[in-house]
Formats: sequence, structure tokens, C-alpha cells
Amino acid sequence: MDAASPRQQRSMSTRCCIVGGGPAGMMLGYLLARAGVDVVVLEKHADFFRDFRGDTVHPSTMQVMDELGLIDDFLKVPHDKLQKLDAHFGGRRLRIGDISRTGARYPFIAFMPQWDFLNFLREKGRRYPNLKLMMGTEGKGLVQDGDTVIGVHAEDADGAFEIMADLTVACDGRHSVLRASAGLEVEEIGAPMDVLWFRAGKSTETESILARIEAGKMMVTLDRGTYWQCAYVIPKGQHDAVKARGLESFRSDVVSLAPILKSGIADVKSWDDVKLLTVAVNRLKRWTRPGLLCIGDAAHAMSPIGGVGVNIAIQDAVAAANHLAGKLKRGGVSEHDLAEVQRRREFPMRMTQAMQVTVQNNIVSAALKPGEGPFKPPLFARVVNAVPFLQGLTARFIAVGVRPEHVRSEEAGLSEARS
Repeated sequence: MDAASPRQQRSMSTRCCIVGGGPAGMMLGYLLARAGVDVVVLEKHADFFRDFRGDTVHPSTMQVMDELGLIDDFLKVPHDKLQKLDAHFGGRRLRIGDISRTGARYPFIAFMPQWDFLNFLREKGRRYPNLKLMMGTEGKGLVQDGDTVIGVHAEDADGAFEIMADLTVACDGRHSVLRASAGLEVEEIGAPMDVLWFRAGKSTETESILARIEAGKMMVTLDRGTYWQCAYVIPKGQHDAVKARGLESFRSDVVSLAPILKSGIADVKSWDDVKLLTVAVNRLKRWTRPGLLCIGDAAHAMSPIGGVGVNIAIQDAVAAANHLAGKLKRGGVSEHDLAEVQRRREFPMRMTQAMQVTVQNNIVSAALKPGEGPFKPPLFARVVNAVPFLQGLTARFIAVGVRPEHVRSEEAGLSEARS
């Protein structure tokens, strides 16, 4: 899957060039190569090791792995499982979701470091010689012929070069260089919060509480076996104010929300151990230009609510491969073909963002307002807790999603991929 030798010339050509080696880019690259399409994936970093990236793998993604015949090996990659979604609202514990009631074939969320997920796709992709992953290579802009995108300006350790492609796919994240280069308009929806990510040590004691909400405070805690992965939610733009109150005040607030972290919070020794995630919720009005398609975060930045970002990106990649693989194999794709991908994926994306905005407006915003007395659980949470059937519905919306995609692109076979 990796380029076998240094490039001797400063230009190359391929059927499809994917910029960004995240979940959308790696999955689309794998699917297209599997279908017999020549594809190049550019990843600007030398490896996939990034801390505090989305590492929730939902049942919808595991279903895709199953359909690709990869699930047995995938589940051998170390991971933790989450099935019951419990939350503390003002000290009252409520169950707001139960993935075992979704009917999914793999009824749990797998917590797997994203670098392990991406390396898995990388290793499985090595069997397809028509798939080239170029690490340490950054997409810097678009090569255009009039209004049509015909390739990518790229840069690696040896300098700048061009990759000419029948189709360019932007998978370069919420700060996409390619969508900016294309002049695609972004619609900002907004979010009332940012998130401080950190790890805390873990003893043998554990508890299966996902979210913790008190008046003026909110945090998510994920049991990762040997440590706690924590997301402390703060009002939008208040990072400097939190730091100004001092590290000890921050650690005290954390422990007041989650007493189980009392000993483990010692792992937060300085602000260097706390990473800021600036939350954005936005989407492109148009995902395409002739020769260019944006998917994943490059097309729509999701809120961290529900941990759905990785899985939405995977669904985009599956839909793109389903619609485009055969056409790319036979020749080029039209702008109409690309627009079909947006039409397929826009409704699920908008529905998911609408859910996230509803939670932001009705729970997160309320939780972050200072108040007196315990935080009162919202009515919907009390109703869902009381009706187990509803726990399956809420969990399905998060874990399976709206109109999940299934692999329709055909496998060309290794002999055809080599030709």
C-alpha cells in the first residue's frame, strides 16, 4: 500500500487522488482499490499517531468491516466495549441508551485508538498494488483547468510536485485546504462549547457512567481499561479563563464531577496534559466541483456529541465508492455523478447534526449555565430511562445512524487490481 521507492520525477498521474489519510480517506482508498481503481492517498504526517482523535467505532462501521470480510481480524485489534449509555444528571443516574436493543449485528461501541484503526486499513490495503499510500505528503492546493479540477499540488520531503487525477477527493478534515482552494461555501451552525481532553490514571475501581452533568459543569468519562479518557466541557471560547483559574482549580472541578478520578487526576501534571478541542458544527452547501468531491469532515464538521464523526466519515466513503467505483474503473465521473454522493449522504448528515444541535441547545447549554442546587434531568432523559424500548431507539440513532450504508462496490480481485 505504500509507495515502494522514492519518486524519480516530480509529477505522477492516477485515476483518483485522495487527500487526507483519516477514516474517510483510508476507507475510500481501500474500497476503490478493492474495486480495481488506481488510487493514491496522501497523508501529510509521517504516521497516524495523533492523540485525542475520535476513537469510537460504532456498529455501523463494524457492519461495513463485516461486509468486507475483515471483521474477524478487526476485532482482534485491542479495543474496549461500551453497550449501556448511562449518565449522571445532578447526581441521578439514568440510562439514556442501550445498544443491545438496537438489533445491530455487533451491538456495542468499540473504543479503539484511531491510529490502530487506520493502521489496520493500511495493512489490509497492502494486498492491492493499485493503492498507493504516500505518507509525509501534503496536498497544498488544486490543479485546475478552468473550472475543472484535474489534480493536486502536493509537497513531500523532496519538495513540490503535481498529481494529475480524473477525480480528486478532499478528506483533509474540518480545516480542509482543498475545499478552501475550490472556493466552496461553508455554512456555520455553531456550538456553545469547547472540550478539554485529558487522561487520568485508573485503579481497579470502575463505573459505567458515560456523561456527568451538574449545574455549571459537564464531563464525559470513557473507561479505556488502563486509564480514563476524559472530555471536560467548557463554554465556547472560555479556555483562557479556565486556565487563568489555575490547574488545581480545574483538577478540583474534575474530581467534584467524578470522584472516581480522585487518585488518577494526579496524571494531569500541567496544562500540557490537557488538549483543547475547538468544537465546530458546519457543512458545505455544495460538496463538489467538476473533478472534486469533499467527504467526511471536509464536507461537514460534526459535534463530538454521540462520538459519531468517524462513523459518518466511513459512511460517506462507502457511499462514494458505491456510486463512483464502477464509473472510475471504466473512465471518468461527471459532476452529476459526484452530486449523487452528496444527495445520498446529505439527509443522514443533516439529521445527525440536527440531533446534535438539539442536545447542544437543550442539555449542554443548560448544563454550562451556573445555577444553584442540583441539575434537574431533562424530561426526555427521564422518559427514556423509564421505557427500555426507547433506550434502543436512542442508541440506534447514535450507534447505527440514519440510513446506514452497505458495501455495494464490487471486488475486482487481485489479478485485476495488478493489471
